Amino acid sequence: MTSKIRKATRLRCFINNLPDYDSTKSLTPDLVHLKSEVQSKAVLCALKQPCTHSRYLNGGLYVGASGIGYMFYHIGKSVKFSEEKDDFLKKCLEIIKSCLAFAKKSRQSEATDKCGFLLGDAGTYAVAAAVFNATGQEREAEACLSYYKEVGSICIPLSYTSFGGDELFVGRAGYICGALWLNKEFKKQVIPEELINKVCHSLVESGRNYAKHHRSPCPLMYSYYGTEYLGAAHGLCAILQMLLSCHSFLEENPTAENDIKETVNYLLSLQTPSGNFPCAMDEIGSNARREEDELIHWCHGAPGVVYLMAKAYLRWKEDKYLNSALQCGEVTWKKGLLKKGSGICHGIAGSGYVFLLLHRLTGDEKHLHRANEFAKYLGNSKFLEEARTPDMPYSLYEGYAGTVCFLADLMEPTTSSFPFMDVF
Repeated sequence: MTSKIRKATRLRCFINNLPDYDSTKSLTPDLVHLKSEVQSKAVLCALKQPCTHSRYLNGGLYVGASGIGYMFYHIGKSVKFSEEKDDFLKKCLEIIKSCLAFAKKSRQSEATDKCGFLLGDAGTYAVAAAVFNATGQEREAEACLSYYKEVGSICIPLSYTSFGGDELFVGRAGYICGALWLNKEFKKQVIPEELINKVCHSLVESGRNYAKHHRSPCPLMYSYYGTEYLGAAHGLCAILQMLLSCHSFLEENPTAENDIKETVNYLLSLQTPSGNFPCAMDEIGSNARREEDELIHWCHGAPGVVYLMAKAYLRWKEDKYLNSALQCGEVTWKKGLLKKGSGICHGIAGSGYVFLLLHRLTGDEKHLHRANEFAKYLGNSKFLEEARTPDMPYSLYEGYAGTVCFLADLMEPTTSSFPFMDVF
């Protein structure tokens, strides 16, 4: 996701002819089928992306084997798979131990290799800590937590990277994301609040400095390899979401919260009539994409921004953020049957997660119906014949491992969440 996005004219999605919600009809997801799909696809992911080659071990949580380890951990937590839990955790341990060994052997000197969350060692260590804890291996869990805490100091200095060290994949937002996830998984503060707040301070200061230097139209702005991205993958919305998730930092820094809110409001002003968001600042105004060329993915577009708007609504209780999130849902329903595949980054499972979020946020059964329809479309013959094959088709973000997480979450919608992005 690091290359500059180019405009295109090809149709990016399948036409949505799926039946929309009808309140007169009962909503009954096929749990037996979903469970079978989760189990078979999970086994397929482990088989097709084994821990026997560096190509499969590289890529962190995003496209590497550690993401498949996370998949097994994720479904192992589900009450729907209580009988399979031990087997899933055992498989997660097997994969994660291989990933840890690879990380220790091949660790580079680059700072982002050490503390990057989605594309670095930190994410692998975070998942390892969680699964060691879940299997009663406290000493090993503590060693992984120590690593995570230790590398946090790397991304605190404003000089952390020259190309933009604030985003989700290798930057400060990703480090915060992992820290918050670990605290939730352990059900206690295993990554110190003081450390998280220091990273937040740097994240805000970096955004202020960049915005001032580049005369940005909002108090906080960031770039990644020269592009001011707005989406979740490398951009503004995920950075703001992570800051909004650090409640003690916000309470202690009301000026920072004001800057965050003003920046969220600016991003909100960029929402298009269709409900989508531009990919980057160089695609607004006269440079805007044509509607048929819009990217409607988790990585770039409404399916990623929706998490920020949901978090903003939960924090500030203003309906404009809820309305924005609902508009994200509408454009995702219309154009979210993506041809890029089944994954969560730029595939149909990522679109489906939008509806699971909105169902949790509003309680409206319409969104659960839509999530279920998108899940069923993954088995549609047209999709299976015509969808493109991702570079890493069994990985967590590009491939079937993320799909497995989505299908498992569809079985328990009231506790569902996009991997590492729970706003509740």
